[in-house]
Amino acid sequence: MIPLKPPKLAPVIVVYWFLLVYMIAALCWWYIALEKQNTAISNIRLNDLKKDNPAYYSQANAIIETSNRKSAQYIGEGLTFLALILTGAVFVYRAARKQFRFSEQQQNFMMAITHELKTPIAIAQLNLQTLQKRKLDSDKQAKLIANTLYEANRLNILCNNILFASQLDAGGYTAVTQKINMTDLLENGVDDCKIRFADRIFSEQIQEDAFLQGDSFLLQMLVNNLLENAVKYAPKEEAINVTLSVANGTIKLAVADKGAGITDFEKKKIFDKFYRSGNENIRKAQGTGLGLYLCKKIVDAHNGNITVTDNQPNGSIFAVIFKYDDR
Repeated sequence: MIPLKPPKLAPVIVVYWFLLVYMIAALCWWYIALEKQNTAISNIRLNDLKKDNPAYYSQANAIIETSNRKSAQYIGEGLTFLALILTGAVFVYRAARKQFRFSEQQQNFMMAITHELKTPIAIAQLNLQTLQKRKLDSDKQAKLIANTLYEANRLNILCNNILFASQLDAGGYTAVTQKINMTDLLENGVDDCKIRFADRIFSEQIQEDAFLQGDSFLLQMLVNNLLENAVKYAPKEEAINVTLSVANGTIKLAVADKGAGITDFEKKKIFDKFYRSGNENIRKAQGTGLGLYLCKKIVDAHNGNITVTDNQPNGSIFAVIFKYDDR
């Protein structure tokens, strides 16, 4: 088997700095050569003047002034070119570094998505083979069927996230806006999580009749991703708090967990595509880095705002604010 290694950034950086230093050195050489030429021409013109000529001093001053103007011109042009080179260098460096980081995130995404896809497929296949080859009592059959349905649902949600992310990038999704009862939508999402994650604790404070204009499919995806994100990182023995309130013409949805929390540095990045908090080499939590990215996109599409703050004494609170529709 031939190992496939990702492109390394070090050789590119070496070539980049070599070219940058070469261009700056060429610019300096160009300035020195022109300045030497200017000085030589001025000296020749000064030597050609006759000192007994009454206009000697005025002609000499004119030659010196011309030489000084050319020197100033060379300095001005050199600094202009240097500024352009440095500006272009900074732009190219940032663009290249961003592209390499994005490629690394894509590689991590492919590794994560491979695991995320294979796991539910393997579990469902094993359950079905068990049902096919063994005669089990009704309770065990029901348990295996429920587990298979859970894995199938998990696979369906994962596929929806991937397909919707692709549609967003291609601009191929058209939202269907209608009046949505956010209360019902959130309660359905929490009830579904209670079935899928029977060992988790959910605490609910959901206000009735919270309406807004939006796309039910997208809003349900938003709720599911926020709840699954909390389940993913919160300890099993700790409750996940889900609140929905209406005040001052706005609807606020908040999902709070008591996990490890998110650093201030990562709070600025967790809504980026493919970004996953923590160290990629030691991470145990499942995920593809698309859930919170989609949450941000969905909230933006509904003219809302999503934030993440620290929970006390530990954990995170994801809060979404929409405009309340009382019509």
